[in-house]
Amino acid sequence: HNGKKIDFRNVILIMTTNAGATDLQKAAIGFGSTKREGDDLEAINRMFTPEFRNRLDAIIPFGSLPKPVVHKVVQKFVMQLEAQLSERGVTFDLTPEAIEWLATKGYDERMGARPLGRVIQEHIKKPLAEEVLFGKLKKGGTVRVSVITKDDGSTGLKLDSLAEDAPVKPKKEEPEALPAPLKKAKPAKAAKPAAKGKPAPKGSGDEAPAPGPDDKGPQRKRPGIPQVPRKG
Repeated sequence: HNGKKIDFRNVILIMTTNAGATDLQKAAIGFGSTKREGDDLEAINRMFTPEFRNRLDAIIPFGSLPKPVVHKVVQKFVMQLEAQLSERGVTFDLTPEAIEWLATKGYDERMGARPLGRVIQEHIKKPLAEEVLFGKLKKGGTVRVSVITKDDGSTGLKLDSLAEDAPVKPKKEEPEALPAPLKKAKPAKAAKPAAKGKPAPKGSGDEAPAPGPDDKGPQRKRPGIPQVPRKG
């Protein structure tokens, strides 16, 4: 491009075509045969020249998807629908029977998984619209999808809307009252000693108590009379 060289040595080029798709949709001829084989290669030989086909390393025909892969495709479609309703808080819970029912109704070997979108639109989106706007899922919830058998013997999907309960607001815990701080006792002031020659101040605690009327004061002991020893 514009004179620039491009190195294709490390490039894997994959080309797809729908050549032969019309021939494969035709009914097979013969007993016990449900698929037409070889018609797709004949269509490629008619459409592309031998010079072009000789430059191809391989021609790989597409096969139909196995059941486990189709189940994953069903879950992918439902997850996309759940992502669209995430703002409304709606989630889905599919039973294995519901996944199998959607895979059977929404997958065609000729058309692939393209019809699956229409099946989900018809059997899930439309019945769910009223519930999401005005019903139980107005404030969010879970949709349980299961399979039921009708009176005529046919099967269909059943949608059970489970509204979420209003979240209970946790009560605010009141902080416990802290005990009142203890008041520090003031240290007692020591009395100052009285100076020499000065009477102690009143109320200092150093003065002696005044004698009462019943106090007789200190009594002095009388000296004893010496006894003269008697002569024998």
